[in-house]
Amino acid sequence: MSAGAASAPLALTLVGYGAIGRSIHQRLTEHPQIRVDHIVVPGAHVDAVQAEVGAAVRVGPQVPPEAALVLECAGHAALLDHVVPALRRGVECAVLSIGALSEPGLAEQLQMAAEAGGTQAHLLSGAIGGIDAIAAARLAGLSEVLYIGRKPPAGWRGTPAEEVCDLAALQAPVVILEASAREAARRYPKNANVAATVSLAGLGLDATRVRLIADPTVSENIHHVLVRGAFGELEITLRGKPLADNPKTSALTVLSALRFLHNRTASLTL
Repeated sequence: MSAGAASAPLALTLVGYGAIGRSIHQRLTEHPQIRVDHIVVPGAHVDAVQAEVGAAVRVGPQVPPEAALVLECAGHAALLDHVVPALRRGVECAVLSIGALSEPGLAEQLQMAAEAGGTQAHLLSGAIGGIDAIAAARLAGLSEVLYIGRKPPAGWRGTPAEEVCDLAALQAPVVILEASAREAARRYPKNANVAATVSLAGLGLDATRVRLIADPTVSENIHHVLVRGAFGELEITLRGKPLADNPKTSALTVLSALRFLHNRTASLTL
């Protein structure tokens, strides 16, 4: 429905209420055209989240039958448990956990579910920019896509990087992984969503090369993308600040979701 024809706020179902979901919900609280109607969390967390958000939002363990638009920000399991079934029922869904699509066949499951339901699954750009340019360039043919992710040591805590080096003692940058985008997203699912997003826009998960670096000299999450092809050459460097309560997640991830929602209600979009 166009923004001009809409008379009621866009009703949104959020799947997940961690750092990303909470930030999105807070930023939409006073939005005149978008309303969070439902929040989906595991059963054990329903009461706590309900108490936090108040009675204006319904909290439960499943996407409600009347859902019109779902925004996923909960991780791999949520795609299988909530997004795929919702798509099959014809519910439009937007996905932030792109790294989960490194699992063979999962992207195809999303596509088939959307086709079966006659709807769409939107893969959001998250913490990186230039995805539209990469996807456009792919139409003429790409020869190389390289993604380099550089984060301070704190951004790699609780990941396999701890097996590669002593993060607390680092004095200089260390490459913690050099592999395909599929392998990077599989081993670092909470950190490598950008690699998966870049690969899906370009050469795919297996042909996209990824280099992940723990760097004690930086305080930001730095993403560098190099793309070559028939169109020419593209280089993108983005220095993203993390969410205040989650150093593994870029604040731009939240903003990319808000931009998607804005475009669903705005008369002029970009």
